[in-house]
Amino acid sequence: MRTPPYPHPLIAREGWPMLAGSVVVSLLVGLWSGWIAIPFWIFTLFALQFFRDPVREAPEGDGLVLSPADGRIVCVEDAADPYAEDRPAVKISVFMNVFNVHSNRCPVDGEVQSLTYFPGKFFNASLDKASLENERNAMVLRTADGQLVTAVQVAGLVAKRILCHARIGQNLYAGQRYGFIRFGSRVDVYLPPGSRPRVAIGDKVHATHTVLAELPVVSQEDESRV
Repeated sequence: MRTPPYPHPLIAREGWPMLAGSVVVSLLVGLWSGWIAIPFWIFTLFALQFFRDPVREAPEGDGLVLSPADGRIVCVEDAADPYAEDRPAVKISVFMNVFNVHSNRCPVDGEVQSLTYFPGKFFNASLDKASLENERNAMVLRTADGQLVTAVQVAGLVAKRILCHARIGQNLYAGQRYGFIRFGSRVDVYLPPGSRPRVAIGDKVHATHTVLAELPVVSQEDESRV
């Protein structure tokens, strides 16, 4: 197992302003009335659990695709990757409810080839149509052996902000934190044909720690064509 080589706050930075404001408001209301302050403290506790961002260890191994999010598997199917010229792909989707960790992690080691944001609707993220109709941000990665892996952050019914900190040309490692989605949402991963899924619909997964799939082995001849 390998641990992240960077300082890692236990509470995601994206939540610091909201938490600070919630604590201040709760204290001020509490000075006036302890009973009235109770709902504000409940919201503060909810925000604290929502923005938690635990350190995760990534399993060792070649060709492993790590889960980019905590949640439940809602899709494992053959599909076309609309963010990489409709190439044939294996699609695996993770749905996050409001009680899951919403910090997003990179599924593989790779260089960021493209980042594309799409404004859209806010259907329930557990529905298949959310993948192509909801607000979303697609990141296409190229691995060292030339394979393309796409990770798509998809907003949900109440999610109103997708955050992606990756940059085109940046090299990310598997398990590296690269973004955050506020409130219920999903992440779709498109993998090369021949990838072997290691999860099934209904499985609960954890970002970085759970292996979603194994990438196909690329021969030297195939790699030279990339």
